[in-house]
Amino acid sequence: MSMSRTWPVWARTMVSRGIYSRPRTSQERLRRAVEGKTVLITGASQGIGRATASRLAAAGAQVVLTARNESNLRELEEEIRAAGGEAAAYPVDLSQPELIDEMVDKVLAKHAKVDILVNNAGHSIRRSIDLCYDRYHDFHRMTAVNYLGPVKLTLRLLPVMRAAGAGKIVNVSTFAIRTPPFPRWGGYHASKAAFDVWLRAIGPEIRADGVRICSVYMGMVDTAMTAHTPSLHRLPTLTVADAAGIVCDGAAGNRRALGPWWCAPLEAGSVFVGRPLDAVFSRLYQRSSDTDAARRAIL
Repeated sequence: MSMSRTWPVWARTMVSRGIYSRPRTSQERLRRAVEGKTVLITGASQGIGRATASRLAAAGAQVVLTARNESNLRELEEEIRAAGGEAAAYPVDLSQPELIDEMVDKVLAKHAKVDILVNNAGHSIRRSIDLCYDRYHDFHRMTAVNYLGPVKLTLRLLPVMRAAGAGKIVNVSTFAIRTPPFPRWGGYHASKAAFDVWLRAIGPEIRADGVRICSVYMGMVDTAMTAHTPSLHRLPTLTVADAAGIVCDGAAGNRRALGPWWCAPLEAGSVFVGRPLDAVFSRLYQRSSDTDAARRAIL
């Protein structure tokens, strides 16, 4: 079930754009920023990554498409080329460091460098701790995809960017890592926060070499990741197109962070209302339940 079937499209768009960020970069400005540049996008086979790749290619970027789903990547590659853009697909599983090395070797052999890295791929699980006791491997995979894989990829591409004296790393994160932690989402939020903190920590180290970073604290988006959580269907979400537009804002602009306008005050205010929030979240947790998909995973 999708938000698009529970809200009129115009209402969902107006409400979500008021609650979350809205894209601000015109296609002309995006073209000035990325035309002729090589942009590597992880998680490009579907959702935000796919829409971002299409928009960047339409603006003149040479997009390097990575994801696990090779058939979807090849389809997107052909779609972009048919529209007159430049694209190259390199299937890879970010949880496998040796495969990342192989992929980067191929990319650099063909393209020489990557000007912009869009770290978009992510792995999400919403599950009560009661159902996690025998699921350590789920935490391991989330950490591999959301933190260690992106670190490995960045470490491989960063020396080339620094040697060139220019580069951009755009990290597609979640607004939730700037809010009090939500029950059932601990593993996902922790793994996304880990890479966010690491990237912001190295930002000052690489700035003098012309490499910039941008953290995108994305609002909720109507994608496959949210489709399996019925409780989220009642909440306003960004469209995939708007989410891709915000990622392009990060690629084209100079801001170090993008996210909903209310993130900063909520982040600051949560320090003073931690105990009441814990009580609220505990109450909400007791009134909600795990999805069938989360329960089936333990069988």
